[in-house]
Amino acid sequence: MTDHSFASLLTPEGRALLDEVRGTAPAQELAVATRLRREHPAELVSAALAQARLRARAAAKFGAVDAERMFFTPNGVEQSTRTAVAAHRARRLRELGVSSVADLCCGIGGDAIALARAGIRVLAVDRDPWTAAVARANAEELGLSALIEVREADVAEVDTSPYDAVFVDPARRGGRGRVFDPEAYSPPLSWAVATALKAPRAALKVAPGIPHEAVPAEAEAEWISDGGDVKEAVLWFGTEPGLVRATLLPGPRTLLGRGLPDPPVRPPGRYLYEPDGAAIRAHLVAEVADDLGGGLIDETIAYVTADELRASPYATAYEITDRLPFNAKRLKALLREREVGVLTVKKRGSAVEPEELRRKVLPRPQGPNAVTVFLTRVAGAPTMLLGRPA
Repeated sequence: MTDHSFASLLTPEGRALLDEVRGTAPAQELAVATRLRREHPAELVSAALAQARLRARAAAKFGAVDAERMFFTPNGVEQSTRTAVAAHRARRLRELGVSSVADLCCGIGGDAIALARAGIRVLAVDRDPWTAAVARANAEELGLSALIEVREADVAEVDTSPYDAVFVDPARRGGRGRVFDPEAYSPPLSWAVATALKAPRAALKVAPGIPHEAVPAEAEAEWISDGGDVKEAVLWFGTEPGLVRATLLPGPRTLLGRGLPDPPVRPPGRYLYEPDGAAIRAHLVAEVADDLGGGLIDETIAYVTADELRASPYATAYEITDRLPFNAKRLKALLREREVGVLTVKKRGSAVEPEELRRKVLPRPQGPNAVTVFLTRVAGAPTMLLGRPA
C-alpha cells in the first residue's frame, strides 16, 4: 500500500469498498478482487483488501469494534500496544495527575487513543508520513481529534516542555527482525531516557527481555502481562526510582518488589506453583514464594513449592502426584496405566521439547483422564513432576 492508495481509502468510494470487502476470507480474495476491479481502480481494490486483512489481524489487540473502524499499516499491527495494556498505562498517567502527553514514535496511534480516552490531551509524533496519516485518520474515526494532535516530525526536534509527561515507544524491529539491544532501538534507549529525565513524568515502553542492569537508577520498572502472556516492560520516571513491579491484566493486580533475598530451596511438596511471567521477568519470584509460604525446587528454577494450598493471583497452583527421574519410557507406561487422554507438558530448566515428548509418550491419545507433567530440575537432577491444576 502507498500513501496515495491509503488516501484513496478515505474517499467515499474507498469507504464503500472497505464495507464491501469486510470479512473476506483469504480463499475468496482472488474472486472478490476480480469482480471489484471491473468497477473500481485495481490499486484501490488491492488497498481495501489489504486493509481488511490488517483489520482482521488487529482485532486481537484492539477488539473487533475498534479494529473494524481503524486503519492499519503492517508494522502498525505488529508493533502497536494491545488496548488493555495501553489503557492500563493511560490510567496510571491519569492517576499521577497527567493531563497532557507528548507521545513520541506514536505509530498508528494505539497509545494516543488510550490516552485520549482517559481524558488526556496528546501530541502524537511520527516521522513517517504514511504512519502519521494513519494515526490522524484513526483519531478522526474514533471521535478523538479534539484531544489528539498528530504531527509528522522527527521526535528529536519536538519541544516536549509544554506537556506534563512524555511517552516514548521506540521501534524494536529492524530490517532483520526483532532488535534486542536497547541501544539499537530507534531512537536508542539512551536518547529516550535523556528525554524522559527532562519531563516531570515519563513512560518508556521497552521489550520485556530488557536486562535489569539496563534499567536506569532514576526509573521505576514495571513488567506487564495480559491473560498470562508477558507483553512489555515500562520504565517510569517521576514516580519511585528503583521500584520494581509486576502487573497482571485483566485486573489490574500489581505485585511490588520488597527487596527480598532468594527463596530457600526445598524438596517438592504437595503443591507446585508456576509464577506469572511478569513476576518472573521482574525478578519477583521471591515475593511470590514469600506470599505462598514456599521455596524453590531448585535455586535456578522459577517453580515454587509448598505443602499448603494458598490462592494467589500471581501464580497458578498444581497438586503434585508423582516425582520421578526423567525417563520417557517410564512416563509412557504411567500414562497408559492411568488412562490419560489429555497431556499438558510444561518445562523450565529442561532441554526436552514438549511437543516431541508428547508425541513420544502419548502417540494415540485415549482415555478420560488429564495430567500435567513438569520437565524440570530438582537439586540439579532432571526430574518429571506429575500433577493437575489445584
